[in-house]
Formats: sequence, C-alpha cells, structure tokens
Amino acid sequence: MLKLGLQLYTLRDLLEQDFKGTLAKVAELGYQGVEFHHFYGYSAEEVRSLLDELGLEMVGTHVQYDSLVNDFDQVVSYHKAIGNRNIIVPHLSEEQRSDWNLVFANLKEISNKLKPHDMVLLYHNHDFELTEKINEKTALDTLFSTLPEEVLAELDTCWIHYAGYDPVEYIAAYEGRLPIVHWKDLKRNSDGSPLTVELGQGEVDVAAVGDAADKAGVEWIVVEQDYCTNPPLESIETSLNWIKQYVNNGGKVNV
Repeated sequence: MLKLGLQLYTLRDLLEQDFKGTLAKVAELGYQGVEFHHFYGYSAEEVRSLLDELGLEMVGTHVQYDSLVNDFDQVVSYHKAIGNRNIIVPHLSEEQRSDWNLVFANLKEISNKLKPHDMVLLYHNHDFELTEKINEKTALDTLFSTLPEEVLAELDTCWIHYAGYDPVEYIAAYEGRLPIVHWKDLKRNSDGSPLTVELGQGEVDVAAVGDAADKAGVEWIVVEQDYCTNPPLESIETSLNWIKQYVNNGGKVNV
C-alpha cells in the first residue's frame, strides 16, 4: 500500500514564517511523511527531533545539483544527521543542461559517492526532460538509460502529462526503479501555461496515477502543488479529502 507524503515546497511561505507550527499542521491533517526542499536555518538535530515529535517520516530531500557537485561532504553530513537517505536532484537550469554528458557523468559520480553512506540518488523531472531530445530519445529516457540502475526516478506525473506523455505508461516503464511518485494536478491558463491545482480539480487522471503507482510497487506517493491560488494549507487539505474519497473507492493509499 502506498504511503502518503507531502512535498513541503507547497508550503514554503508558511514554513519560512512558522517552520514548526506548519509541520505540526501537516502531521495533524494526516500526511505520513514529508519531503524537504529547504531547512530554513534549522540544525539537523532540530529537524530530526521535530519529525520524531510529530510522528512524521522522512521521505527524502530535494538537493540542488550544484550543492551535490560542490558541497558533497556537507550535504551528506547534514542528511545523515536528519536520517534521510533519499537525495533527490529537483531541477537543472538551462545552463546546466547545456552539457547533458557532463550532467550524466556528475550524477554517476554522486551516486557512487553516496553508496558508502547508505544513501541513494534520485532524479525528479519537469517537462523539459520530455520536450528536449538527445539522439531522438527524450532527455529523461536518455538519462536513465545512460546512468546505472542505482540512480532512481522520482517521476513528477503532472509534468509528464503537461509534456504530452501518459504518466501511467511512464510509471509502468520505470517499475523497479521508482520509489517515489509526485501526485499533482493542473489546469491550463488561456495562454496554455500550466496552473497547478488541488487533486481532482484539473485535467490529470490522478486516480489512474494512484492505481499505476500502487501496481508498480511505489513506496511513497507525494502530493505537491507548485503554486496555490487558495491558501496552501487549505489546498493540501482539499487534496487529502480527494485522496480519502479515492481510498473509499478502492485506492491503495494509507490514510
């Protein structure tokens, strides 16, 4: 059964104002785990103590590519102390991906350096990895076919959909290499640009995504909303209420 997490980027403004109180509300709503993108100056010991106090599990952490390349030892030390083993590259800038071969080489080296620390490297996609091609294949597929299987996927199913691909097919294709899936919905603005919305409010077949993730043996399915037009805590509660209805209809998520 899928475990339910929240990517805390959704609540970034609230976390900056009240880190501890916001995490407490996430736990109170019923999310099992959290995925970090920032720690707002809190020490590793403080973060770990707070998670233990609130009963929240550590899903993983988004760590900037440059930090992994240039500050590897510091990253490992902090994440060991908070009890995190899933190190996730969240994004590549246009400048960074101007040389995909260098990216592949660096990610392979980072993955190898994480192994002795019992940590694993994951890569999180946006839409550009699917719209950009390398030798007639999507950059995403080229990345994972080039890198060793120890480098795992965190598929963001919303961005796969927005790029024009079927997230259900992608989940099935990456079965066995896919511990975490991002669960996200969107609508399109009048100019075609994406607007992330609460689960069940947009055009993504989020129920099919949940079913496919469970079938593929995914461990964590993680709610994320890049931008909220409603108050963010209200948005994550709305998404959670949709998930509860999905579970009532047979969905396999632990809520």
